[in-house]
Amino acid sequence: MSGLIRRPIAMTCGEPAGIGPELAIAARRVLGAEVPFFWIGDPRFLTGAWVAIAAPAEALTVPADVLPVLVHGFAGDAVKGRADPLNAVAVVQVIERAVGLVRAGAASAICTAPIHKKALQDGAGFAYPGHTEFLAHLGGGVPVVMMLASPMLRVVPVTIHIPLAEVPTTLTAALLEQALRLTHSGLVQDFGIAEPRLAVAGLNPHAGEGGAMGGEEIALIGPVLAQLRAEGMLVAGPMSADTMFHARARAGYDAAVCMYHDQALIPIKTLDFDGGVNVTLGLPFIRTSPDHGTGFDIAGNGVARPDSTVAALRMAFQMAKGRAPWR
Repeated sequence: MSGLIRRPIAMTCGEPAGIGPELAIAARRVLGAEVPFFWIGDPRFLTGAWVAIAAPAEALTVPADVLPVLVHGFAGDAVKGRADPLNAVAVVQVIERAVGLVRAGAASAICTAPIHKKALQDGAGFAYPGHTEFLAHLGGGVPVVMMLASPMLRVVPVTIHIPLAEVPTTLTAALLEQALRLTHSGLVQDFGIAEPRLAVAGLNPHAGEGGAMGGEEIALIGPVLAQLRAEGMLVAGPMSADTMFHARARAGYDAAVCMYHDQALIPIKTLDFDGGVNVTLGLPFIRTSPDHGTGFDIAGNGVARPDSTVAALRMAFQMAKGRAPWR
């Protein structure tokens, strides 16, 4: 390694009754020494070659076909497909431990395996809608946005896990501006794009069609975009969402910013269901995650595909190299 000390990526266990542990083993088999990472969790949940490490740096000396494990004990068992609330406290602790390691400089980034929010609420009183909000809290309460990224498309929803009926009242000029600025800075800092091009969807069909199908594009979205354009940001829109995602349109921008969850996630999951990566922009550390859930219905059957986990680890590695010298 030419004298460089490389800091590995911390991968969390996630929900142990889901597919997360088996995908960690599978990702290690695929990646080998390409992406240095270690797993934090209880090795009772693993079915594959692993070895315990005492500190993240030891992961760099582990054979490429063996998963390095920073052991963290869990209170309950893990019957595949059935979450045990007794494990909830440890699931949360593992996330906190990973954040502590990356903030202390022992790890370069975090890759989180899927969690089961109901089990965390029942067993640990988890008060956050999901990973993203909890990580924002651990990062100091910073504003963040969720990006779903693949080689085919990057999307950012301005509003996320709320009922569709609440989107028009939740969507504000300040929230939209924040999402656009965080997306822009994330593309510069973590993806190496010097002048990001953003395409912004309208809220309504046909982007409101001049007010005939809704006024948010004229009253709210348009003025925010005009302000950012005046500052020099490359922002197109508001655009009709039904014409933004074909191949020729996608060639014209680096990320699409959408007004609500499904408007953003349906296109990327249609284009690249197995290769999408969840990236949290705005955190003081790097966090990626596979773009799928716990997979209770297939857990333990040996059919879960590691593509998204592999892509998430690779993306975390590339982002870490972009933020600072890899050492």
